[in-house]
Amino acid sequence: MAFSALQIAFALLAASWGAAAAGADDAALADFVERARGADIVFLGERYDNPEHHRRQAEIVRALAPAAIVFAMIPQDREAELNAVREAGGDHAALRVAAGWPASGGPESEAWASIVDAAPHARIFGAAPSREALREAAEQGAAEAFGPDAAIYGLDVPLDPVEQAAREATMRAARCEAVAEDALPGMVEAQRFRDAVIADATLWARIITGDARVVVIAGTAHADRLRGAPAMIALAEPGASVVTLGQFDDDAPAPGEGAFDAVFLTPAPAGRIDPCAGLLAPDDRSGD
Repeated sequence: MAFSALQIAFALLAASWGAAAAGADDAALADFVERARGADIVFLGERYDNPEHHRRQAEIVRALAPAAIVFAMIPQDREAELNAVREAGGDHAALRVAAGWPASGGPESEAWASIVDAAPHARIFGAAPSREALREAAEQGAAEAFGPDAAIYGLDVPLDPVEQAAREATMRAARCEAVAEDALPGMVEAQRFRDAVIADATLWARIITGDARVVVIAGTAHADRLRGAPAMIALAEPGASVVTLGQFDDDAPAPGEGAFDAVFLTPAPAGRIDPCAGLLAPDDRSGD
């Protein structure tokens, strides 16, 4: 596959970590920020447990100063409380409670709170559907779960068989090959539903903020412009300019050509527990 100059730079970064790589990191980050300044919507992908991904997201958010930030991991019904807590000057513990994250914290929830801090004037939007809605999507289909506006995001059109098979294979691989075959179609529908919810929340944020710039914080798979939420935004609002960033561990498979405008490769965090140990499925937040 063909990689952009920026992607090649980050492949080299993964191979030669150190002082020189840090300089490449700074230059590539500056290049991405400059490109993102011209976009209406900026997707910043992540693997939730990689602190370097969150550090980079916060740096980009600080540079862009968006009018709104959409978090794929914040329930939509928490938005009002979260923004009220921010306006009242609540600390990270209060933000975690308002967002529905564990009150005791944890590396990822602390990192997400730091991203909120990076844009003190941005309005926060949630894009995490309820478990009940995800279950309905898996059992009845994404279009049924989403409702009357499903066609806006292409949910009324089944995936072609080749694409369906590819997505099922991705789902199975992400869950250590420990998924029953008959469960895979429902998982793909739930993923499509989640992407539509993210896209819908993003476009709503644009409306509320007067078409100002919106940054989306989501698992890297959701930031994929070919399969994720950006593809649905392209259907619903073709005129919106979107820039996408994919962040991966440096041993991850290469993404599909054209999936991201830039790719950052980062060493896996020390001490990560192998999600496939004992054939246990990985945590659902792992970037699906």
